[in-house]
Amino acid sequence: MSFDVACSTEHAFTVWTSRINAWWPSDHTVTGQDDLVIVLEAGPGGRIYERTPEGIEHVWGEVTVWRPPTDLAYHWHLGRERVHATEVEVHFLDLGDGTTRVEIEHRGWEQLGDSAGEWRTRNQAGWQTLLPHVQAAMAQGGR
Repeated sequence: MSFDVACSTEHAFTVWTSRINAWWPSDHTVTGQDDLVIVLEAGPGGRIYERTPEGIEHVWGEVTVWRPPTDLAYHWHLGRERVHATEVEVHFLDLGDGTTRVEIEHRGWEQLGDSAGEWRTRNQAGWQTLLPHVQAAMAQGGR
């Protein structure tokens, strides 16, 4: 998947990572609560998780590549056990005109065995509803 947004690569990377709580919708979480805090910790080994108002954390993944402002990758297991993590790789490409292309590859489905097709289809639908949120957030204050 990919999309172009009118902002710098630095801004796009920052919105995706340290501002994830501002754009991640509650219906794409473990608990579905509206008052969650979503965190993507910087650097390799950083966790991606939701925290409830009660302080309960649900870990969704772990950062594997952290090269601001161009490359990010993480193991992803939202709604599954960590041993069933897939891989998400995100590249932020400067198109040279104040525009950034965000390229996303989500792979590793085969490791989910018989349920791989179901999870892949479910995640493709999830990406389609998630991307407008991040695009809107990146478009704000991006120049």
